[in-house]
Amino acid sequence: MTAVLPSRVTRGTPRRSLRDVVARAAAAVTTPVLPADYLDLIAPLRSGADLRGKVVSVTPETRHAATVRIKPGRGWRGHVPGQYIRIGVDVDGVRNWRAYSVTSLAGEPDGTVSITVKAIDGGKVSNHVVRELTPGTLIHLDQATGEFTLPEQRPRKALFLTAGSGITPVMGMLRNHLAELPDAVLVHSAPTRDDVIFGAELRDWAEAESLKLVERHTETDGLLSAADLDTLVPDWRERETWCCGPTGMLDAMEDHWAQAGLADRLHTERFRPVVVAEGEGGTVTFRKNGTVVEADGATPILDAGEEAGVLMPSGCRMGICFGCVLPLREGAVRDLRNGELTVATPDDDVRIQTCVSAAAGACEIDL
Repeated sequence: MTAVLPSRVTRGTPRRSLRDVVARAAAAVTTPVLPADYLDLIAPLRSGADLRGKVVSVTPETRHAATVRIKPGRGWRGHVPGQYIRIGVDVDGVRNWRAYSVTSLAGEPDGTVSITVKAIDGGKVSNHVVRELTPGTLIHLDQATGEFTLPEQRPRKALFLTAGSGITPVMGMLRNHLAELPDAVLVHSAPTRDDVIFGAELRDWAEAESLKLVERHTETDGLLSAADLDTLVPDWRERETWCCGPTGMLDAMEDHWAQAGLADRLHTERFRPVVVAEGEGGTVTFRKNGTVVEADGATPILDAGEEAGVLMPSGCRMGICFGCVLPLREGAVRDLRNGELTVATPDDDVRIQTCVSAAAGACEIDL
């Protein structure tokens, strides 16, 4: 039977826009796949979509590092120099999230942002990004976050201590604010001169006397220690300091500043949880998966599970995003950041962050 449509809409009946009609019709013929799913394919960077970015270029910096320029979607809210973003990259069919500092100028005319990634031994994501990521690839993004930034009132005398990829958040600050720092010193440690990420740009600033640069090459100079500062930067006590690098270096500098009574003048950035206590280790059972692994008291349950081939949710891997939370049904785990013990009796539904929790005896995870 043919339906007869009214020739006009009576007063009081709400008008539907052509856009609404088309959207309803599209939803009817595409269920259970929604129109938004098709829009994600056609316009993944549109306003209102989950935040994504399109890789514009991948440029080598050193033999082990590369800068990735990304065009974020319209939901991008910008960043403050020194902050980091998490990116979601699919590797072997699994989406992995990692945090990387933004190294580009804030408010680039073309709307792009850059991260600089160093490939680490055994690093699934970092090696993929540096060696296999190609222009045109769509990646997932989170908004920029982090407090490792310069204050609105720029310090009269600033010191930056970095090693390896720890230069990346500092480079974001320097590219945006170096002209606002009347007296800035950077002490950077890398294996060799060629391994210094952004080496050419840093040396150009040093030659122009915009920055005092002290390079330490570990293959010839050894590791940078807190004891070296009296020689390298005699007035370090007078400087507001930002430090980023390996955990051992950060621990040593924090102790040094604390002993000098200057802990409030040192700002550090860490991309891994600080292990301050170890559990006893034990058997971790993944109930639904059926896998049982032996884990020591210093290995996060997330890492232990992945090593055994258990596919687990994850995010930042440093206890910030809560993307790895799972129910602990029975047993005990210890928080690697503060040593706190969490215990679950049989069939409890206690939620733990697997990226910062280690077995403290036998435990069962509902996965």
